[in-house]
Amino acid sequence: MSAGALGKRAPRRVEHVIGARWRILALLTIAALLAGAVWARLAYWQVLRHVQLSAQAQSQYHELIELPAVRGAIFDRNMTQLVVNTTVYSAFVSPDQVAARDRERVATGLSSVLGVDKAAMMQKLESGSKFAYVLRRFPKAKADQLRALKLPGVGLEDETQRSYLPGIAAGSSLAANMLGFVTYDGQGQRGLEQYYQKELAGTPGYISSYRDLANREIILGTHTHQDPINGSNLVLSVDANVQYQAEQALADGVKKANAESGSVLIMDPATGGIIAWADYPSYDANNFNHTDPSLFADNVSSYLYEPGSVMKVVTLSGAMNQGAITPDTVINDPGVLSVGGYRIYDWDHRNHGNINYTYVLAHSLNVGAMKAMLAEGHAACYSYLKGFGLTQPSGIDVAGETSVPLPPQDQMSDSQYATTSFGQGIGVNMIQMLAAVNVVANGGKYAPPHVVERVGTTINPLLLKPQRQVITGATAQQMTAMMENVVQHGSGWTSRVKGFELDQAGKTGTSQIPVNGQYTLDVWASFVGFLPAKHPKFTMIVVMRKPHYPGSNSDWTLNDGYLTAAPVWQKIAQAMVVDWRITPD
Repeated sequence: MSAGALGKRAPRRVEHVIGARWRILALLTIAALLAGAVWARLAYWQVLRHVQLSAQAQSQYHELIELPAVRGAIFDRNMTQLVVNTTVYSAFVSPDQVAARDRERVATGLSSVLGVDKAAMMQKLESGSKFAYVLRRFPKAKADQLRALKLPGVGLEDETQRSYLPGIAAGSSLAANMLGFVTYDGQGQRGLEQYYQKELAGTPGYISSYRDLANREIILGTHTHQDPINGSNLVLSVDANVQYQAEQALADGVKKANAESGSVLIMDPATGGIIAWADYPSYDANNFNHTDPSLFADNVSSYLYEPGSVMKVVTLSGAMNQGAITPDTVINDPGVLSVGGYRIYDWDHRNHGNINYTYVLAHSLNVGAMKAMLAEGHAACYSYLKGFGLTQPSGIDVAGETSVPLPPQDQMSDSQYATTSFGQGIGVNMIQMLAAVNVVANGGKYAPPHVVERVGTTINPLLLKPQRQVITGATAQQMTAMMENVVQHGSGWTSRVKGFELDQAGKTGTSQIPVNGQYTLDVWASFVGFLPAKHPKFTMIVVMRKPHYPGSNSDWTLNDGYLTAAPVWQKIAQAMVVDWRITPD
């Protein structure tokens, strides 16, 4: 081959070499990209998805079984159990485990024992699904009947359900509005059940174990079991017998007065512990899931009302403690007083002439209350409203308390102070009002209201705190004597308890209900008092909402507290005197 020929072929060889290098480089690049993709994928699964994959892998072998805690029971002051835990049963079926030839028998058996629709049961069995509930929460007797049938694919599971004592009325349970209820998932709703949810519910435990492919348990260590911590029991200040008597008397009184509703609250004067808490109408906590939700509303703590002349106990006590008046101070009452540009009348629009403050309270005169307020001054008046607990929530240990604060002292008008002195234009709940009047029964000290005395073995901290002195013991004695006179010679005569006619203290109250800023002829009627007067065993308030006493269509004063609320108070007090063996001082 000639040199010329060699020279012509050299460039072609160079091209081949360069091309080979580029191919190798391309292959290396592709290989690098593929390796990068693999490494990226490995990083994705081993780093980014590591936690999730580990959890999924663990879940195939790890089993965690919750051990439910037993919810705490609730007892009254005499250790009568008000709320218990009962076992109920739920039936389920696995349709894919029921052979076609057995479906008719299974559907018939479930229908006969549990009352479920047979045709619907057949459809469920023919679906071939893995699980379906047949009926939830039925008693042991039905569960035993079902077990005896030995139906293929049918199972039972036991569940815990709260059970409450029956009330006096059909479709009610005892103290439902105070106790509340518990949903099927264990959550307390309303009342004590909600307020003390954490303490009552306790803490669930668990069993943690691993299983192999043959579903055999693998014990990995000692930390595989945690016992549940059962809920604490509650011991209340409530007396179940008195509660029952209060509900019975209240229901009768509401019906007799043709009222919209009524409530009773009874307190231990020395401790502030609630002895009874009754509403009518009420509801059955055992059947909460089929109850009109409007019945859940609690009129004792969640309902605001204008207390009317019951407030005169607070007004006159403050004025006497301030030294502005005495029970014997004489004033002139023409039946009307102009305050802040408004003419405000006594309830009877009569000129009463010269009278003392004992007469003012006994005959519930607005002019006297306003003059007492003016004598002590706005600042002192406001200070006593605060001291008696009427400017802030009571702090009762029951869920759902509603309160409305008063305006600041310097923002209240003269007319607001005037109407507040006799209980109109101020909104309170029954707990606030009873605790305020209880100051008089308790020698001038404010006893914080509460329902629970002990959580487990722990005493309610309220019982260990010193009570604040609102008025002097001497002032409390003066007001007690004035309230005795109300019962003996004034509007409280219908509350007299046999054997205690000269030894009980009380005050009526009637206030018109406002609608859209205008007072109507509908009223709140109330009576509050304590017995025996000198050494009281209980303080009680009764409130009737919108009573329509027979013959009252043309005269709203016939719906007054002395006709509608005081007789209910008397009936309950008489029963307590017998039950508690109370004797006059």
